Amino acid sequence: MLTYQRLIALLFLTIPAIIAAFGWKIMREVYIDYAAYDQFQLLLFLGGLLLFLFGVGFIAGWILHRDRKRNLVQPRFMQRDEDEE
Repeated sequence: MLTYQRLIALLFLTIPAIIAAFGWKIMREVYIDYAAYDQFQLLLFLGGLLLFLFGVGFIAGWILHRDRKRNLVQPRFMQRDEDEE
């Protein structure tokens, strides 16, 4: 059962990584087309940026959540209790 859980977790991490890579590819192509004296396609670039930030943000949040559960983060990244504030 543990093997299936790790496989599912791997799938949950590869899908956002593929989305982020696709967003990076779109941004790169827009920039290269602009460098070749073509018109800058702002909406396409912003769409690629959105995909990239979503993918990277999901992976970063996943890693932060996992490290918080294992107490591997610095004190400034620990979740604060509502009672302490």
